[in-house]
Amino acid sequence: MYILAINGSPNRSGNTAFLLGAVLEAAKEEGVEGKVINVMDVLKGQDVPFCVACSSPCKETCHAKHPALKEACDALEGAAAVVLGSPVYFGTVSAQLKALWDKTRAIRSRRSLVGKPAAAVSVGAARFGGQETTLKALHDMLLIQGMSIVGEGTEDSDAGHQGVCAQNPAAEDSFALERARILGARLAREIKRAGK
Repeated sequence: MYILAINGSPNRSGNTAFLLGAVLEAAKEEGVEGKVINVMDVLKGQDVPFCVACSSPCKETCHAKHPALKEACDALEGAAAVVLGSPVYFGTVSAQLKALWDKTRAIRSRRSLVGKPAAAVSVGAARFGGQETTLKALHDMLLIQGMSIVGEGTEDSDAGHQGVCAQNPAAEDSFALERARILGARLAREIKRAGK
């Protein structure tokens, strides 16, 4: 039983990774472990790091050629919950995260993520730097897999919002860090409610 955090930033230890770490730390305090996947590690060495829809339905040909991609998709399917994180790139998600997510077509066909709790975090260069539009894109990606979106609200905090929005540097954004902690607790509690 674990929450899978997918760092969609090309920076393995930057602001997005920091924010995802805060989410997983709070979940651990609730008794749920976390795992992190960095998209840059998954995409490394792929001749074509983006989906070209070479077969329909997807036969996962690229997964067979790239063990890191298969391992990431296996971890995604095995997760009890997922939290996607992305920096803001022109008001939306990073190309690296989108490239990975597009290669999850076969998972969608298997419907193995349907109903699982999912959430999103985003970091922008400015206070109003496209974080909410990026969260919306992340939510759309999760919804297409049939996942159940949760915000960062809990019974003992408040009703929450769409997800966690931070401003660079995330480590100094105290409001975002508090929201990340609430989100981690919420994901852990959703897993426990589902009995997974």
